[in-house]
Amino acid sequence: MAKYDYDIGVIGGGAAGLTVASGASQLGLKTLLIEKAPLLGGDCLHYGCVPSKTLIKTASVYHQMRHADEYGLPPVDLPAVNFKQIARRIQSVIESVQVHDSEERFCSLGVEVSFGEASFIDEHQVDLGERRVSAKFWVLATGSEPSVPPIPGLADVDYLTNKDIFSLDALPSSLIVVGGGPIGCEMSQAFARLGTDVRILQRNCQVLPVEDEDMAAVVQDSLRAEGVGLDLCANTKVVRKIPGGIEVEYESDGVSHVIKAEKILVAAGRAPNVGSLKLENAGVEYDRRGVKTDTRLRTSQKHIFAAGDVLGKYLFTHAAGYEGGVIISNAVFRLPRKVDYKWLPWCTYTEPELASVGMNEKAAGKAGLECSVWKEDFADNDRARAEGASVGKIKLLLDKREKPLGVQIVGVHAGEIAAEWVAALNAKMGLASMASAIHPYPTVSEINKRVAGKVLSSKLFSEKVRKTLGFIFDYKGRACSLD
Repeated sequence: MAKYDYDIGVIGGGAAGLTVASGASQLGLKTLLIEKAPLLGGDCLHYGCVPSKTLIKTASVYHQMRHADEYGLPPVDLPAVNFKQIARRIQSVIESVQVHDSEERFCSLGVEVSFGEASFIDEHQVDLGERRVSAKFWVLATGSEPSVPPIPGLADVDYLTNKDIFSLDALPSSLIVVGGGPIGCEMSQAFARLGTDVRILQRNCQVLPVEDEDMAAVVQDSLRAEGVGLDLCANTKVVRKIPGGIEVEYESDGVSHVIKAEKILVAAGRAPNVGSLKLENAGVEYDRRGVKTDTRLRTSQKHIFAAGDVLGKYLFTHAAGYEGGVIISNAVFRLPRKVDYKWLPWCTYTEPELASVGMNEKAAGKAGLECSVWKEDFADNDRARAEGASVGKIKLLLDKREKPLGVQIVGVHAGEIAAEWVAALNAKMGLASMASAIHPYPTVSEINKRVAGKVLSSKLFSEKVRKTLGFIFDYKGRACSLD
């Protein structure tokens, strides 16, 4: 008789959990996948990436229609949006993706799916309510949930989070957004474009505080240009319910302010989902930031792994999928593989987008690394000009040996443009290869070639090279000068 019911048990049906469950089962492990929600897919599918990008696209189309005259077209007088129709479109996109993340599909892969909450009894056994099951290996992939700050009065109002913002019955006439991170910025711009009067309250003195100030400023200026109010360095003091909406009192530069709106959206970070797991029964260490693991994603119990948002580190779907692959290597193949986030990319899907690969200047400074910075403006890119999207720039950071430390891009299609750097940096491709690669014209991605070429041009077209060539081949020098 087998010692354990399953070879591997996975708790959480989001990106990390689905990656591990599908891979392990297809490799021959008897696999159990436990999900407390009624459907698989996790926060990304139902309340995050998929619905937010669907809403962003809808808002972008509406915004372009309202500004048709900027493209040489007749101006359009548009009716107000019906948010119920937008919500239905969002749900239809979720349902189309859900097929890929369905119980039936995972059963076809050999995975047993069980819906309900799991809590550990000991280091190998969990309680599912109606039964107890054991597994040789366990994977914690329970994700995260919106973090609600302890603002006095907030609990007494019907505040919104990403859990309910995509299924509203009607478009709010006005919206206060607490938090100027990626979610706060994306949702603020989207709702403003649809017709909501939006105002961001940001404790930090810039939006997107992880990003370099000059890159975040481009997004910041774009939000302001589209009518989004930005109250930076704002310490929210109290929230009050008033007839027809809410009232927020905040302090900035020692001055107290009061603003009102119909709705309030809390976008002030995330907290790991660990509360119901009873990890102490399994001897798994964790704190308020997340589950603690080593570089192989093993918890304090070496047969229990963790991946995704529950780690509290890199809260991205693609990071969760990557971490799931690392666990497959360690738990299934028993091959020691460490996580490496050096070239982890991320993107904020405002317009313009802000994408990053590797270190930015803030991170390099904290690490005590000297770096040189090379920039290229979207205003000098022909395709960006043709599309009326010439705002933004690319920034390449090189260490003192002129090796790349990171790339940041703020501009049209920044997330797509960054993909070339993801491939090049992971392949350890040199800047010469990037600069000499043939890009189709006109494309925005030519900006990658241009910034790499700028680094090489500083050496190739130097005075030293000119003098050397002149001496060897008797070249005559400049034929024309404006002086």
